Amino acid sequence: MLVAASLQGLRMVVVDAATPARPSERAKGGTMHDQPATDPSPSGSRIGRRAFLGRGALGIAALGASGGLLAACSSGGSGSGSGGGSSSSGHRPDGVTSATPKPGGHLVFGTEAEETGFNPVLNDWDTTGVLYARTVFDPLAALAADGTVKPYLAQSITPNADYSVWTITMRPNLVFHDNTPCDANAVAYNFAAHQASALQGPALTNIASVKVTGPLTVAITMHEPWVPFPYYLVGGIGGQIAYIASPAMLKSTNGGSSNPKGTGPFVFEQWVPNDHFSATRNPHYWRSGLPYLDSIEYRPIPDSQQLYNSLRTHSVDIMHTSASEQTKELEASTGFAYINDLEHLIGEPDMDCVLLNCAAPPFDDHRLRQAAAMAVSSAEYCKVINLNVTPPSNGPFTKGSPYYGPTGYPAPDMAKAAALVKEVKASGKPVSATIHHTPGAFTTKASEFLQQQLQQAGMQITLQPVQQNQLIVQAVTGQFQAQTWRQFNAVDPDLNYIWWSTSTIKSGFALNFARNSDPAIEAALQKGRRSSDPSTRAAAYQTVAARLGADVPYLWTARTVWSMAAWPNVQDFNNPTLPSGQKAYGMSDGFIFPTEVWLGS
Repeated sequence: MLVAASLQGLRMVVVDAATPARPSERAKGGTMHDQPATDPSPSGSRIGRRAFLGRGALGIAALGASGGLLAACSSGGSGSGSGGGSSSSGHRPDGVTSATPKPGGHLVFGTEAEETGFNPVLNDWDTTGVLYARTVFDPLAALAADGTVKPYLAQSITPNADYSVWTITMRPNLVFHDNTPCDANAVAYNFAAHQASALQGPALTNIASVKVTGPLTVAITMHEPWVPFPYYLVGGIGGQIAYIASPAMLKSTNGGSSNPKGTGPFVFEQWVPNDHFSATRNPHYWRSGLPYLDSIEYRPIPDSQQLYNSLRTHSVDIMHTSASEQTKELEASTGFAYINDLEHLIGEPDMDCVLLNCAAPPFDDHRLRQAAAMAVSSAEYCKVINLNVTPPSNGPFTKGSPYYGPTGYPAPDMAKAAALVKEVKASGKPVSATIHHTPGAFTTKASEFLQQQLQQAGMQITLQPVQQNQLIVQAVTGQFQAQTWRQFNAVDPDLNYIWWSTSTIKSGFALNFARNSDPAIEAALQKGRRSSDPSTRAAAYQTVAARLGADVPYLWTARTVWSMAAWPNVQDFNNPTLPSGQKAYGMSDGFIFPTEVWLGS
């Protein structure tokens, strides 16, 4: 475990004492609590693995410290990093420019999926959902370019000495799109709604109370110390509590799922499911001078090749993709601005896998899960399906992370797999299953590869395409046997607590989608949550990974690589700033902040 210093005894603070800066007046300095990260690279690219690991294990700025302590980054590889580094030639546009922004224009963003709605309490968001959220809502906090947690909608986020009480102080004069105040009462109402939600509530069971202690101040008391709590407020995957919605929206019909009201840079205009989501510039946005665009439109195009073709024909201005074939094509299409997160990113990437239902036949039989793991070679999958874009995987963490270690995940062995399948079949238990997957050429090809490997071991496998938003519903309700899956992106591994905890397995409803009940995992998760010591946390999550390797609730295939490409006139899509003017972290797992994107000529 490589660390810069122990976190024991440090009282950590996330605070923004600076007045929000206009984009043209980006701060070159800051207070002792809010110092802009030093970024010597002309493109603003993110820190590399060695520098990153040398700084520690938690990305919360320490009181009196200038840099803070950071989470470990993921495995390396070729290509530009999540910070949008240039191509190998150094000349390819990468979403970062020093040119003066030009206001106006309409941007069309092609996404790989559609959502079920926009209510952060009721609707479970994937990458597309985070894009939508960052359009009409604002998060309480965000990541600076160096990986530290900084306030965004909040002015400060401060713990007591043992991390059992966190105080959130909001910025003054914030107003929702419906002209109601975004103050302490609004924040408290949002937290109460999340706590009462069947979807989000399980993630917040450690919260004992939420009390308004002043017009702009909320005190959140925990049952047990919760050291990584600020990471839930940065608004990525698994952090929907970060996005503060108008209480009037949450109280409306269907909780405003199809009519979002936030404080964000754009105001909701229209949603035609599976066709487009559009929003217009918020003329009263609290960050002066922003956003630059007049309007933005998202078009869900699940077929990755069709999505890429839409960019080529300029039906969309910018796109993201997690399909390796399109990543290869985009790397070669030098006429587009291009970035990916293959080289590094803060925390852990999404991991590709097959999600198995451990509570229903046939994968409630541990032997069959072991057989499936032995039958599917991650190395072969990465070669055949991901075209060697991604490294093989055998667990939720990647090399270079302090949480990475031996997992004991079954090694590929088709003969042993076939023997186990035969044994299960002889005991009278089923060995047939349906694998659900999203439609599209790439996902179909990947699913057919999995089908072939599993059938070679003696299983009978049927494939069934299902839209991504429905896959999520099936995962929550347990109406599946196996699904191709992508999950576990996290700046801090505690964000995956709800996906692995036994406490989130409920009858007919579970956020532990695999329904894998393991007391050893629960104990390790609790240890990782309560400790501020990096070595203790590293050991805890290594235990989690090893237990997942033994339980086999997932068939690991590869880590996800997200790519983003745009026409050259799309500027600064990977160059966000914080309200203080400090650089924010750029593209991560396929989502960005649209606030400072602008269109050149």
